[in-house]
Amino acid sequence: MKYLLFLICAFALHNGSAQVNRESELFQQLKSRDSLLFERGFNRCEIDKIEDFISEDLEFFHDQGGLTTNKTDFLNALKSNICSNPDAKPIRKLNDSSLEVYPLFTNGKLYGAIQKGEHEFYIQENGKSLHRTSIAKFTHIWILQEKEWILKEY
Repeated sequence: MKYLLFLICAFALHNGSAQVNRESELFQQLKSRDSLLFERGFNRCEIDKIEDFISEDLEFFHDQGGLTTNKTDFLNALKSNICSNPDAKPIRKLNDSSLEVYPLFTNGKLYGAIQKGEHEFYIQENGKSLHRTSIAKFTHIWILQEKEWILKEY
């Protein structure tokens, strides 16, 4: 019985520590991608800076806007919604301490990663202070293709 209890505890601890270290190369690479996606793409509306690492068949699950199933529609929605009104511009800020990364392997080879965290959204209106509108959790699935991290699900 003690042996069985030991195995259960060891298995639970092993599965519970699947998150990579915050100092790891994988964590830092995906944190950088997150920064590009949101700081450059969402906050600054530099859409051309994010196009190369968005999957053509991206699946974007939004809690209010529904499902988007391709890169073109996702980028068009970003342009026409987030980037269309500079007088009331949405801004996203990552809660840095909430960021987690979990590697995905097939036959011992890294092929992707799950990135989770919490972010806050604000509105920047002309002549007014930035004010928070919401807090949300997010999950991204990144796929490693030809040594590049591509956003597959958001």
